[in-house]
This record gives sequence, structure tokens and C-alpha cells, in this order.
Amino acid sequence: MSVRLVGYAYLALAMMVVGSTVVASKIIGSGLPVFTATALRFAIAFPCFLILMRVTGTRLPRLCKRDWLLLILQAGAGSVGYTTLLIAGMHLTSATDASVIIGTLPIVSAAIAIAVLGERPHASLLLAVLLAGAGVLSIAVTGDEGGMGGQHSLPGNALIFAAIVCEALFILLNKRLKTAIPALALSTVMTGLGLALSIIPALFEMPWQTPVTSEAVWAVVYYAIVPTVAGFLLWYAGAAKVSGSEAALFTALAPVSAALLAVMVLGEAVSASQITGIACVLLAIGGMALVEKKTKNLTTETQRHRDSTEILK
Repeated sequence: MSVRLVGYAYLALAMMVVGSTVVASKIIGSGLPVFTATALRFAIAFPCFLILMRVTGTRLPRLCKRDWLLLILQAGAGSVGYTTLLIAGMHLTSATDASVIIGTLPIVSAAIAIAVLGERPHASLLLAVLLAGAGVLSIAVTGDEGGMGGQHSLPGNALIFAAIVCEALFILLNKRLKTAIPALALSTVMTGLGLALSIIPALFEMPWQTPVTSEAVWAVVYYAIVPTVAGFLLWYAGAAKVSGSEAALFTALAPVSAALLAVMVLGEAVSASQITGIACVLLAIGGMALVEKKTKNLTTETQRHRDSTEILK
């Protein structure tokens, strides 16, 4: 098997376990308070990342005060904010609806980069935003059916989308760091800060006085070890063997995985509006990634032409 095919397999597995966080969050939301579950997730994952740093010899570079502030903001948004909003949203809405919304992360991230960083929007990105918006709209207009844990819930879907915005802000803030931080070190810092930021709110939830289900606890353990730690290892092992544009295409597997697991594990039915939503999101992700790859190839070819011109001079 070629190195590239091995990379594809790693990336596919990584996105499959990312998709499974939707199902895990659904189970967690029905048996644990949100901040308690979040703190428990990071309490389990943090020592695992510390061990990985020790084994690989990864070190955290010296950071200025500004970078530490950005890291705290990242942890608040992308670690604590994302996890708590996802679990809270999954307590209200279906996992299939959530799979559609979660799939919009690359598009939402790009849209925020345009709005906040002033990046120039490409026509393909605007089309991707419209497609992703149509996908989310297809499930939003169906209305609230079933309320708590029912088929559709506008408040639940809004919480899931808020979680995606938090994750997109995480990506945006990471671009503002002055010092480049290795991926493993960054994940370790995020879990550590996430634990520090979520443990106080968790104490206010008084989990020792709240009925807790064993299924929810095991779902948190799974979330911490498999998607958080193993998912990180799989993604970066795969990304090291393929190009960035190829890796980006595999993010489309996350919403598909989430939808399939919602059917197989939770027994949810998939409606026509949800299938339409997933299709729109997949088209948006695939189209954006392919155009980025083409643009990168054109840039590389232009640079080669310039280099050859310089040699001829």
C-alpha cells in the first residue's frame, strides 16, 4: 500500500471518529451536566497528551503574554465553548440535524476570516457559503418536531451552530498567534486550559447531587480518548502523508459519519430535508477544497515559471 493511501486511511478514520462525537454528545447530554461532562473530558485527555509530549520530546515554545491571552481565548471558545454548546444542543435536537450543521465548519471558518481578517473572498467561497447556508436552511425550515431530543429543534440547532462558530473562532485566533506552536503542544495546552476554565462552572452544577447515568460517563470517556486523543493522532499521521488540499477534502466525511452513526447507534430516521442538507454541505466542502487545490497548483506553476525566467536571465 502506498504512503498516500495509508494517509487517506488515517484521515478517513480521523473524520469518522470526529463524526462520532455527535452521537457521544447526544448520550452525554441526557445523563450529565454540560460543564461537568466538559471538565471530565479534559481531565481524561490532558494526561494522555502530556504523556505523548514526553514520549515524542515535544516542547512548548516560549510564548509572550499576548500569545498566552490568545490561547486562553482559544480554549474558552474552541475547547469549552464548543463542547458545552454541542452537548447542550444535542440534548434538544437530533444527531442527524447536528451532522448537517457540523459539516459547515470549513465554510463558517472561511466566512469569519473574510469578515474579521479582511481576507478577499473568492467567488468559489461565496458559492460554498450559499450552498452551506442552503443546507442548514433545509433543516431549519422544517420547524420544531418533538422538542426535547425530537427530530427537529430550532433552539437545539442554534446551539449547535453556535458551537461551530466557537470552533471557527478557535481557528481564527490560532492565525493571530505570533509564535508557531507544534500541533501536539497546542492540543495539550488546549485541554489543560479547557480543564481549568470548565472545572469551576462544573462545581456550581453540583454533579454529586445530580442523577448521572453510566452511559453518559462512558460516552465522556470515549469522547476524551477516541475522538480527542486518537482522532488527533490519526489526523496528523494522515496529514503528514498527503497535501493540505487533499486532507481538507476528508473533512466532508465528518457529517456523513455523524449521520450514519445517528441512524445505526441512535436509531434516528433520516428525512429528505436532512439528506438535502448533507448533500449541500458536501458540495460546498468539496467545491471549496478543489478550487483551493487548483489555485495552489496555479500559484506553484507561476512560481516555477518565474524561477526559470530568473535562471535564463
